[in-house]
Amino acid sequence: AVMWRAVTTAASARARALCRAPPPPLPPRRRAVSVAVSPAAGMADERVETRVAGLGPGQPVTLRALAADERGCLFQSCAHYRADGRGELHLGTDASHGGDYTGVEPMGLFWSLAPAGMERPYQRLVPRSTGTPMKVEMLVHQGHSLSSAIPGPVVAKAEVERWFTAPGVRRIRLKEGGVRGSLFLPPGDGPFPGVIDMYGDEGGLIEFRSSLLATHGFAALSLPYFDFEDLPKVMKEFKLEYFEEAARFLQRHPKVKGPGVGVIGTGKGAELALSMITFLPEVVAAVCISGCSSNTVADLHYGEMTLPGLRFDMNKVSVSDAGVFDTFEALDDPTNPANSPCAIPIEKAEGHFLLVVGEDDRMWKSSLYAELAIERLRQHGKENFELLSYPGAGHRIDPPSTPFCQVAVDRVLGVPVLGGGESKAHAHAQEHSWRKIQEFLHLHLG
Repeated sequence: AVMWRAVTTAASARARALCRAPPPPLPPRRRAVSVAVSPAAGMADERVETRVAGLGPGQPVTLRALAADERGCLFQSCAHYRADGRGELHLGTDASHGGDYTGVEPMGLFWSLAPAGMERPYQRLVPRSTGTPMKVEMLVHQGHSLSSAIPGPVVAKAEVERWFTAPGVRRIRLKEGGVRGSLFLPPGDGPFPGVIDMYGDEGGLIEFRSSLLATHGFAALSLPYFDFEDLPKVMKEFKLEYFEEAARFLQRHPKVKGPGVGVIGTGKGAELALSMITFLPEVVAAVCISGCSSNTVADLHYGEMTLPGLRFDMNKVSVSDAGVFDTFEALDDPTNPANSPCAIPIEKAEGHFLLVVGEDDRMWKSSLYAELAIERLRQHGKENFELLSYPGAGHRIDPPSTPFCQVAVDRVLGVPVLGGGESKAHAHAQEHSWRKIQEFLHLHLG
């Protein structure tokens, strides 16, 4: 009995000791996967920081971006990444290994957005309204999957808002005499440097570049010149007096600094910008993106003067097997002496030019046209120009992170037209030129 008591006492002591001992450690729990985009709401021309945490070391993931335009058309992009040794990813320093782009591209998911597989191809993601943000959903999927394939399970997601108008920017719709459009004014009393903003042969009112310029301190007038309200429906002929009225309105506006105003244009808008700085003393600085140094398509009248327009020869348009139109060779040759009356006499301009071209522009020969403009200025002893020429960039060089669109449906012709360019080179051209454009306008407009 004594022996039994000793055994049970020892056993109970051991049990009590076990109860006091700490429990064996549990296997470490992995953190939940998270994706953070900073700022979550910011300006559309600003970079964002995208970071993923909580992955396994070296874990392969696909990052996807999804956005819809105002009509509900879905756009998407994707890229393949591997987590570092800590199970983290930073798009500012880590390279994509595949998908829609490769290499270190902090904004790659934004500029590579393209119509999703179920949508009509060749659509452009351009904001129609500047008062609401473009919402982009960022998704992290397990494994590597192509944009055309069903992606792996979603392990994390976040939403980003890309705004085109900063708080305090005012938008004023214009019906001033014959002038139509929208005036964007920065917050504050001013006065601000004034800029007229025009796009190309798609017509209508395109405001997003003007609203971004206002965010950067410019009083920006988004100026349509056909196919808007009571303006002419088609590009048949233009009167420079319309553009003169717009320049005088902006120059005399109490919020505009003066004495002169600037103009920025793309395509046909760039060519009109050249005519404005040549003939209108109010215009002292012109940014010409992918323009022609001769007047094209529609005759331009100013008082008794007429600049005839170079014509497009539709027999010189080639069409690929996929039905994409290539207009590169179609415009009449401006170097042909018979076409010399179409040349814009830019040597008469007192102001300054910034010529911006993509060397892979397939819409027309904008690199050649810039060379012709520079040659003409130099022949007259002028050095009042700068040239930004970008290898691999296409026709429409917009503000940063605007999705690249190599082929887009032409609004007038209704067919897909080749704009040219390669996505990464074009995206870099957009980012670099936007900074240089603002520097140029500030320099010459104060």
